[in-house]
Amino acid sequence: MASTTSFLAATKARRSMYALAKESPISNERILEIVQHALKYAPSPFNVRSTRCIVLFGAEHDKLWDIAYKATEETTPMALPILGPKIKGFAAAYGTCMFFDDDTAVNELTPRFAALSKQYPEWFEHSNGMNQYIVWTALEAEGLGCNLQHYQPMITPAVVKEWNVPASWHLKCQMVFGKPTAGAGEEKPKRPAEENMKVYGN
Repeated sequence: MASTTSFLAATKARRSMYALAKESPISNERILEIVQHALKYAPSPFNVRSTRCIVLFGAEHDKLWDIAYKATEETTPMALPILGPKIKGFAAAYGTCMFFDDDTAVNELTPRFAALSKQYPEWFEHSNGMNQYIVWTALEAEGLGCNLQHYQPMITPAVVKEWNVPASWHLKCQMVFGKPTAGAGEEKPKRPAEENMKVYGN
């Protein structure tokens, strides 16, 4: 994260941005460093570290959204007038980070922890979400805009084939990023704190 941006300021600034250019204010190496940081330090049940990522730049990024466009055209053609322009907008961005969860990571745990982990699959969803949030917030702090998409399972077979994804990796989302060409718009309304939180004791 940019050293001049505090954590709380970065979480407030993080917003979904859709007007993104095929440019980046930081290097590809820095983007990869941020993703690797999340994969290394995000909370993970029993330190299983089951989140996996594939980062796409350039023509590989374009290829992903070509796949999404064709899959939409084939499976839900009635939605193409709405989704088609959105997908082309994702392709116009700089890159995409795909997040996966790897089933085989549990096998590396001790038998007791592995058995417990299989009873609570939502724990892995929590960890994957925290990885996503760290990457999104850090990229925002570095001057990139992001939005999060969920075109699986529609695109999953083509993604697995195109990027040689192991069978144990399950696609969870696609994070699109690029240089913002417009602001995020007005801040959306938030619920009052008294509706969201209860406090007992002192």
